[in-house]
Amino acid sequence: MKLTEELLAPVGRDRRRVAAATGSASSGELLTDPGTWPGATTAAGMFHLVPVVLERDLALISGWMNDPAVAAFWELAGPDSVTADHIRTQLEGDGRSIPCLGLLDGTPMSYWEIYRADLDPLARHYPARLHDTGIHLLIGGVDHRGKGLGTSLIRAVADLALDNLPRSGRVVAEPDLRNTPSVAAFLSAGFRFSAETDLPDKRAALMIRDRTYRDHL
Repeated sequence: MKLTEELLAPVGRDRRRVAAATGSASSGELLTDPGTWPGATTAAGMFHLVPVVLERDLALISGWMNDPAVAAFWELAGPDSVTADHIRTQLEGDGRSIPCLGLLDGTPMSYWEIYRADLDPLARHYPARLHDTGIHLLIGGVDHRGKGLGTSLIRAVADLALDNLPRSGRVVAEPDLRNTPSVAAFLSAGFRFSAETDLPDKRAALMIRDRTYRDHL
């Protein structure tokens, strides 16, 4: 599946119309809509974040969640309804977490969650700062794994967040400590290892990329 510019353009408008109709907070009140962020040029191609539309994207994302390599850490394997419930909670929330597809040269190949880490339960487990931005991700499809692509995309998304969220001083992530390829990818993408922390569902590696040092790492 490829998403053309004609498909990409209405996404942000649709989300704002839904928010206005329901009276819910728009994503711009807590974050900004990643669908309005510019693309990032990477060694693998042009990368864009596009907010998830459940009716359009559920089957694809659910398929990724049922990949054993993904399910071991996301724990969302099962029927489409399992993934739908996870994503719908964010879409119907107040905008503090925005689920996105990652498109490489127009092809969806990864899933991302951009969220306010300081407003997330994660903040109980580390010294959070106001406007900390968190990211979760998975790379969909074995063809895109094990080639250093994760490192390139993590760096690109962290840079996009810092460029488009000026109040955010840093980007944080908390991959499972057992997921050594993910931890290594964050380190290679300019994050520093801050601490090990016990979360309710895992022992995590707290990774941080500071705005101050982004040009040096």
